[in-house]
Amino acid sequence: MVPEVPHFYIMSKTRCIFHIVFATKNRERTIPEHSKKELYAYIFGIIKNQNCHLIRMNGVEDHIHILLDLHPTVSLSRCVQEIKQSSSYWLRQTRILPYFVGWGKGYYAVTLGIEALAACKQYIINQEIHHRGCSFIDEVEAFAKENGLDFYPDDLA
Repeated sequence: MVPEVPHFYIMSKTRCIFHIVFATKNRERTIPEHSKKELYAYIFGIIKNQNCHLIRMNGVEDHIHILLDLHPTVSLSRCVQEIKQSSSYWLRQTRILPYFVGWGKGYYAVTLGIEALAACKQYIINQEIHHRGCSFIDEVEAFAKENGLDFYPDDLA
């Protein structure tokens, strides 16, 4: 359940854009192309229920990128936890992804300024093309390095 938004947040204007990346458990390739639309629609609903604004979402068989504007009453960790827990439960119930066993234990996320928004959207749109020549681990390691984050492959297992 989404808590009632206090009046002072309605009057405030905020922009808190996050680029979030997380993987399937053990980075297994359990998200086939033909099932992505339904999964992404469900995740969109989770994001919307938290009063956040989805800007772009895409991924490949073993991970997802989400670009969103986080509502000021929602913490990033709570938002990601809700996305992963709710979608994992739903996927196990519906069996839309029959080989899916869950999401990996960690995630990477960075904030973006408005000037980086268009480039990040395009990067997420082009995930299928990007991963023809780059593994997920190489992608996240570069993502971490570019953003001053420590990188440990087990964070995404």
